[in-house]
Amino acid sequence: MPLHLAREARARLAAQIVDSAVRCQLSAHGGAHYGLLDDLGEYGTALWLRWQEKTDVDLVVLPDCPAVAPSPDGEGCCLFVDHAERHTWEDTLAEITRTG
Repeated sequence: MPLHLAREARARLAAQIVDSAVRCQLSAHGGAHYGLLDDLGEYGTALWLRWQEKTDVDLVVLPDCPAVAPSPDGEGCCLFVDHAERHTWEDTLAEITRTG
């Protein structure tokens, strides 16, 4: 993460701790990558690092994905609204199906 973006993120986050080794949270995909930095004080939003190439990197505030798993526990998706590919709970279900 570029130093100037780490400073900006730290100023916006309550914890003021920023992990410089951010990884993309989306399952295998093409296009932009998104790494979660932290939830914001406002309910239902989070600060994300978005990058396409090494020089195309920025911070974005995105609303949380409202999708909930159809299972009895109703686990929510940990990504942002209108994300590409699968919800995070779908990846968990796929792992259980393969190993179970």
